[in-house]
Amino acid sequence: MAEVSAEGNPYVEDPQTDFESVEAVSEERAREQSELLREAIRHHDYRYYVENDPVIADRTYDALFTRLQELEDAFGIQTEDSPTRRVGGEPVDELETVEHVTPMLSIDSSGEADDVRDFDDRIRKTVSDPEYVCDPKFDGLSLEVVYEDGEYARATTRGNGREGDDVTENVRTISSIPHHLRGDYPDSLAVRGEVYMPRDAFQAFNRERVEDGKDPFANPRNAAAGSLRQLDSSVTAERPLDCFFYDVLDASEEFPTHWSEYEALPTYGLKVVDRTELVDDIEDAIAYRDDLMAEREELNYEIDGVVIKLNDRSACAELGTTARSYRWAYAYKFPARAEVTTITDVIIQVGRTGRLTPVALLEPVDVGGVTVSRASLHNPEEIAEKNVNVGDEVRVQRAGDVIPYVSEVVEKGSEGHYEFPERCPVCDSPVERDGPIAFCTGGLACDAQLRRAVAYYASDDGLDIEGLGEERVEQLIDGGLVESLPDLYELDADDLLELDGWGEKSAENLLAEMERSKHPQLANFVSAIGIPRVGTETARALAREFGSMNHLLDASRDQLESVPDIGPVVADRIREFFDSERNREVVRELLTHVEPEAEETDGGDELAGLTFVFTGSLSQSRSDISDLVEAHGANATGSVSGNTDYLVVGDNPGQTKRDDAEKRDVTVLEEDEFWDVLAENGIEREER
Repeated sequence: MAEVSAEGNPYVEDPQTDFESVEAVSEERAREQSELLREAIRHHDYRYYVENDPVIADRTYDALFTRLQELEDAFGIQTEDSPTRRVGGEPVDELETVEHVTPMLSIDSSGEADDVRDFDDRIRKTVSDPEYVCDPKFDGLSLEVVYEDGEYARATTRGNGREGDDVTENVRTISSIPHHLRGDYPDSLAVRGEVYMPRDAFQAFNRERVEDGKDPFANPRNAAAGSLRQLDSSVTAERPLDCFFYDVLDASEEFPTHWSEYEALPTYGLKVVDRTELVDDIEDAIAYRDDLMAEREELNYEIDGVVIKLNDRSACAELGTTARSYRWAYAYKFPARAEVTTITDVIIQVGRTGRLTPVALLEPVDVGGVTVSRASLHNPEEIAEKNVNVGDEVRVQRAGDVIPYVSEVVEKGSEGHYEFPERCPVCDSPVERDGPIAFCTGGLACDAQLRRAVAYYASDDGLDIEGLGEERVEQLIDGGLVESLPDLYELDADDLLELDGWGEKSAENLLAEMERSKHPQLANFVSAIGIPRVGTETARALAREFGSMNHLLDASRDQLESVPDIGPVVADRIREFFDSERNREVVRELLTHVEPEAEETDGGDELAGLTFVFTGSLSQSRSDISDLVEAHGANATGSVSGNTDYLVVGDNPGQTKRDDAEKRDVTVLEEDEFWDVLAENGIEREER
């Protein structure tokens, strides 16, 4: 099946972006123009990501994309496969587990050429004159992407090889992964790819995080993995992710060789790396690895070796697999990038969440072409295990990491290991341990955590204070206007007008927003103050249970743990937060400005005493359905427990919740049965 032709589309070769106003467009015209824009944007994505040959400027592409968003928003005509879906969708409570179309196995590896030759000897017992396909071994996150009839269907992380996390909505936001296949594609296709963050984009992204007061990611792989596993796909959409495809896992048509796969994938619109080679023998494969290792620092993506695959797929099938790996593929790894230097000092960085990270200051040393003067020591437990201290001669390793780390002590220059501080170096609050991690207990009163606390307080998960984004939070703090959360309510127009970029209107708008925020729902206020492990759902549960901030402040650990979906760990975190005198002082001062209101509902108590858990894709968003049952007296929680009455399952439900329901003898309802239960209690289905 072929794609719709872009020929004759006015937005393809030389698009004009002087659009008429949306108000002047009829719905019929809006639908026609939107379809042309969707088709054109897909075409330009292909030219940019796959062919690496764009035909329009970035600003023109942005204008086309913005116009499509405006039309879809104004007329409610967004389609399931629209490119605008790349901005992200509804957050989820957890990533569901999905079984792979076919197992995604690992690959045996070694950094020794003789081991690679031994692999070739094993292949030659089955194939007399083997050819090999050689790929870079990407240091990213492996992914299965499935297309049905050319349409993007789902995406799953590798997980344990048999099943992985369903990241369909997150992957939908990655611009280089098409929603539609092109050309003469198979009816069904499952492909394996690697999601990564380009090195230049990673550096820019980390720079922004540091400027925003956030902890930088250690390396592009961690950044890509963390981005792809977000519960809110709009967060993923903001991350500069990319993807290379390199294997057909399953298809409705046969590919005789791996090289034929490599040639076919770009014709479908799937991006492949331009460094793949077909070689005649294993010595050429070894030479390929050595050449690529010499060029490693020039590449815009991280690799840690090469993958050598037998080209003939029928021979691959004959060779088969072991329990964990393919017998027809081998990874020839690069040596780790490491050098020896001396630790001159250790400093403790306080992150936005209060986590304390030890960093070793080093005598500058060249590691893989990069001058390194600082390296991560990770956490106090690792410092003790490696017996690291100031004055020690240590091996510093990059191994693909942009931020290096100390891998071992080569020669001791001191007694014992570095003693981790017992008090926060910023606010002098006690330091506590959570497993191997140390964190500051200062919470809202710790200056290092202030920027995050203020930004979160104003965010969508907090009080949704419009006009108080991260940049303006930085301005207020750097200008000395905000030294703690309650200071937000002491702002005045004269102070704001002294800051760069502020005018009378923007100052007036922010002060009006601050005034509006003085009467939030209790649940929103509980979420806004940033209690560790308390998100919006838990905050709603706490607000329902305790009804006022004063009751919550004084709730015992046992009372907290009795709240549905709150276990002992979360109860401990809440109690620790409120037991901090500094935190209580900040909250009490906030309450002199803010009057949280217990949530009122216009429903009833028809479902009082019942607890629902939802999983899978439902006809409405989970938040809407949760709101509905809670408005009628029920609890909606994120996980199955002994208190759960019903597990409601939609499409592609999580197996973990089903298993938990079976163990606890919880009634499982299909969505239609769920609506029947509500109807039996006199609750009408709300269409959305």
